[in-house]
Amino acid sequence: MRTIVDLPAHAVAALDRIRARRQVSRAALVREAVERFLDAEMRGDRGRAFGAWGPGEDGLALQRRLRGEWDDA
Repeated sequence: MRTIVDLPAHAVAALDRIRARRQVSRAALVREAVERFLDAEMRGDRGRAFGAWGPGEDGLALQRRLRGEWDDA
């Protein structure tokens, strides 16, 4: 799908610098940026969230696992 988006001059200039460095089109960069935005929105941006545990492990499970390491020492 085609769409028209107005970008400020500083954003276009930054895209052009990246485009030249990566040897890709400006459109490819915008598509990549949109995909990253959508991925972050769909997962609630858990990848950037502060926390020590990973997917599928809750805080209590992390606490038990870490304390279990102390018992082994």
